[in-house]
Amino acid sequence: MNIYQHFSVVGFCNTYLVASKKHSEALLIDPGHVDSELINLIETNKYNLRHVLLTHRHISHMEGLGTLKKIYDVTVYGSSFSSYDFPYQSVEDKQILNLCNLAIEVIHVPGHSLDSMVFKIDHALFTGDTLMCGRIGSTPGYREQALLINSINQRLMGLDENTLIFPGHGTASKIRIERMFNHDLLQLGTIQTEREHWRDEEQS
Repeated sequence: MNIYQHFSVVGFCNTYLVASKKHSEALLIDPGHVDSELINLIETNKYNLRHVLLTHRHISHMEGLGTLKKIYDVTVYGSSFSSYDFPYQSVEDKQILNLCNLAIEVIHVPGHSLDSMVFKIDHALFTGDTLMCGRIGSTPGYREQALLINSINQRLMGLDENTLIFPGHGTASKIRIERMFNHDLLQLGTIQTEREHWRDEEQS
């Protein structure tokens, strides 16, 4: 599998171009900004762009979609918890998508947003704003923060330690690294446990 990262200063977001080594068809994950550099990346490698995957509905991760659809005939995939004003294919948790000669596992990890999805392709995990190097995604409140931490711990931290993490912002990482050093998971997870302990004491 070939993975290309395109970083844009517009929104400071990562877009990923993904293709099988044995196939000319390719897909994009989170087209936050489409510029000549991204188009050249697709065209120089002679890829036939067919699909777009959206990790969640926030505009900074999909703002370039309108431009992209004027250039390429793509099918867009988004969470069943989302509602978009353009045609798209709804995807569900634990669904397997077979696109571009790749098996893509859909993992629902709510917290940053209700519709947040992570896409696992072989050894690579495309996490959007759910999990990033050293931190987790922002949340509107404590309940959503607890939901996000639980979602990450239950759905992602149990994956193979060498699984690569390709986030929507920042640099790539590995599951092993985040288990050991992710500040938010370590610190906020402890705070969450203490809150639950205090709540249980108040109720007893």
